[in-house]
Amino acid sequence: MEIRTASESDMPAVREIFAAALAGGDALAPAPGTADATFEAYWQTAGARTFVALLGREIAGAYLLRPNALGLGDHVANAGYIVAPAFRGRGVASAMCAHSLDTARAAGFRAMQFNYVVASNEVAVRLWERHGFAIVGRVPGAFRHASLGASDVLIMHRFL
Repeated sequence: MEIRTASESDMPAVREIFAAALAGGDALAPAPGTADATFEAYWQTAGARTFVALLGREIAGAYLLRPNALGLGDHVANAGYIVAPAFRGRGVASAMCAHSLDTARAAGFRAMQFNYVVASNEVAVRLWERHGFAIVGRVPGAFRHASLGASDVLIMHRFL
């Protein structure tokens, strides 16, 4: 697997993966069907760097890395990951997480924090824990899960 900085020509594929990630209504905050309206705001925010994971010549996933907060909080990174449905279960998210931790460390970040991990997304929670993240907070009912209804959101953190 190759992970590299995304180019402008990669963005249509990243947008498509983003739309697929929203479609289930079970893991990301933007509502299903809003990918076109929310992609730039959610994925291409100021200060964010986007990376793509390639398996062969296909974009299997993408992640963004950015400061979690502005100013006096900009030493803590934040990242978001999406994997194309055809490549789920093949270690893409884990590889991107490891890459993002190394990239964040090299960029001078001292920690990484995930602000919005849906608690019922047990695969993701276990994956982030395997990469050294701890649950440091829980927001009750903060996510309207498509099939489970009100679900908790976790805040996860690790030092770099």
